[in-house]
Amino acid sequence: MISLHVKHERAPYLRIAMSKSTPHVLPFDQPDAFLEGQVMVIDKPLTWTSFDVVNKVRYALRGFTGAKKIKVGHAGTLDPLATGVLVVCCGRATKTIDTLQAQAKVYTATIRLGAHTPSLDAETEVDRWAEDPARVMGLTLDDVKTGTATLTGTLEQQPPLFSAKKVGGVKAYDAARKGADIQLRTSTVTVTAFEVDGMNPAEVDGHPVLDVDVTIHCSKGTYIRSLARDLGDHLGAGGTLTALRRMSSGDFHVDHAWRVEDLVAQLNRDNANA
Repeated sequence: MISLHVKHERAPYLRIAMSKSTPHVLPFDQPDAFLEGQVMVIDKPLTWTSFDVVNKVRYALRGFTGAKKIKVGHAGTLDPLATGVLVVCCGRATKTIDTLQAQAKVYTATIRLGAHTPSLDAETEVDRWAEDPARVMGLTLDDVKTGTATLTGTLEQQPPLFSAKKVGGVKAYDAARKGADIQLRTSTVTVTAFEVDGMNPAEVDGHPVLDVDVTIHCSKGTYIRSLARDLGDHLGAGGTLTALRRMSSGDFHVDHAWRVEDLVAQLNRDNANA
């Protein structure tokens, strides 16, 4: 097994080669190693913000290392309603964040066709159902695959209004929640694969919907919520996300991620035994 100890500033990241579902090794017997620099792969819990995770880990590391201050940051934000790989760096390893953040991502998601929400996920209530319910009920696997094909390759993507993008120095989600009329610039992103894993028709509040399970391989900065919206628009049904999980970021996979509570417990236990 391989430790993710970053020994010097030039090491952008270290590869993981471990058995499935085993959290990667960290040098809990060497507190100073965390000051020198560590890359920690964490499975972000549902409803937590990325900064919630960073703050929790920072607090535990301060007790573990005895340092009053320690740099901690993450390499790529996950929405509160998403789970999965969040790469957290501490000490000198924070200098590698830009490199780590630029790595390709893999997500699994469930896209609900036939419904639209302002946030493009379950944070907000449905504000629009499909105008033609028969269209939703008639969607076939070929229809959906044709739609995902149009959203594969290099795209000019419109970010969600509920996002951390800034407009006039204000984060878009703050402006959106206040009902402001804002316009976000498109971003160039690359979707290398948009695979349909399954489809499940359902009825929600008397409206027919089609839940589509997908796996998406994409570049840094790709909004899966925007892909859900755009797939729904292409199919004439509307679309929103109901589930999102980041399976990997670069070489870091969720199978080797720490649960926050397990990592914090380990740091606290070793601190108590010091």
